[in-house]
Amino acid sequence: MLFSSIPFLYYFLPVVLLLYFAVPKNFKNGILLIASLFFYAWGEPRNVIFMIISILCGYGCGLLIEKFRQRKGLSRLFLTLSVLICLGMLAYFKYVDFFIDNFNAVTGLSVPLLRIALPIGISFYTFQILSYTVDVYRGNVPAQRNLVTLATYIALFPQLIAGPIVRYSTVAAQLESRTHSVDKVAEGFRRFVMGLAKKILIANALGELCDIFRASDDKSVLFYWLYVLAYSIHIYFDFSGYSDMAIGLGKIFGLDFLENFNYPFISRSITEFWRRWHMSLGSWFRDYLYIPLGGNRVSTAGWLRNIFIVWLLTGFWHGAAWTFIIWGLYFALFLVLEKFWLGKFLKKYQFLSHVYVLFLVGISFIIFNAADMPQAFSDMGGLFGAGGIPLVSAEALYYLRSYAVILLLGIIGSTPLPKQLALRLEESKTGSKVLTVLEPLVLVVLMIVMTAFLVDGSFNPFLYFRF
Repeated sequence: MLFSSIPFLYYFLPVVLLLYFAVPKNFKNGILLIASLFFYAWGEPRNVIFMIISILCGYGCGLLIEKFRQRKGLSRLFLTLSVLICLGMLAYFKYVDFFIDNFNAVTGLSVPLLRIALPIGISFYTFQILSYTVDVYRGNVPAQRNLVTLATYIALFPQLIAGPIVRYSTVAAQLESRTHSVDKVAEGFRRFVMGLAKKILIANALGELCDIFRASDDKSVLFYWLYVLAYSIHIYFDFSGYSDMAIGLGKIFGLDFLENFNYPFISRSITEFWRRWHMSLGSWFRDYLYIPLGGNRVSTAGWLRNIFIVWLLTGFWHGAAWTFIIWGLYFALFLVLEKFWLGKFLKKYQFLSHVYVLFLVGISFIIFNAADMPQAFSDMGGLFGAGGIPLVSAEALYYLRSYAVILLLGIIGSTPLPKQLALRLEESKTGSKVLTVLEPLVLVVLMIVMTAFLVDGSFNPFLYFRF
């Protein structure tokens, strides 16, 4: 089920909210759990079985890790068991065909591919279970003895499919006891509607432009640059829009999730970009892989090894393809270059540092979205006129004019400017009164417009569903 769908917005969510706020406090987690399992089962019911197995594994291993905390060997054994089961399931569903395909390429054999359907969101809930069992092992949190509570955390539908990756330690106290208020519900609905608008009005429109580019036989240098710009804004609004909706829904249900994006396109280095983009994933790899490997408190060679391991796995987490692995290593390379050389230059020349980041991130998205590396190299070459393509084509000019307003809104919306303007209005008495009157009206109008788009539109899955 999609957040950006009529069944979710007008059937599922109203029913869940009605039941959730109608039942006593002790039953609220149960309602959220049942709703989350139904939400997940909507598309492919059998995948719920694998989620339940993962939940039971995390629950049992967490209890056993805590029970044998004083016997380090046994405690470590159950942690290892949890890691192997979770990563084993992830590897089986997500990577087995990748390994078979590469094995066939190296050996010349023809081992048949299994062609297993990937359970949606498995990468996200697997990392949440791992963070829970690791934190129990480290003594950061006590093991959760209530199965319903832990299952609610893992299966929670607002952030189940595409994050943010919520750690148990962040919401443990809220799962046991949380407060609800009209102000918090209103804030949650506001955040949800704005995230939905990001997805439907900007991300979907620019996704269509990317599809048009890919199908075009009239490509030009301008069209390639238009594609890079459109895809960069598309992926940002698609994923940050989903995160906004997840955070908004969390607030409605009394849960506070950490932010996942912080205006990454204003960054002045790749290092800063990754402190602002998909922050829950970056912090997960930092705390559960990079630091345990030694982080930067090792020799230079060890630090380089740690950086490339983390980014190889970051790329591989995104998908079972060489394009994702190379995408991850691409960022590792520039992180290393910034550490040893580029960092001083970027601090000195602010404007050039922004251009540098936008250019490198645009190239990275070409790799990220390519079917394979030959297509990625072809797209990169197209930016500079490789293959004798013209600088400008009639089709490129037509779509530039057609999508100019959406592109401009996307560019402005990816900066802190709209938020700063809203804060200034709130600080003034007149502006505050205007916002009080206009904000509900604007949200209602947005919902009407977006509903019209959904009724008239087609299937529009979130980009990160495939991860």
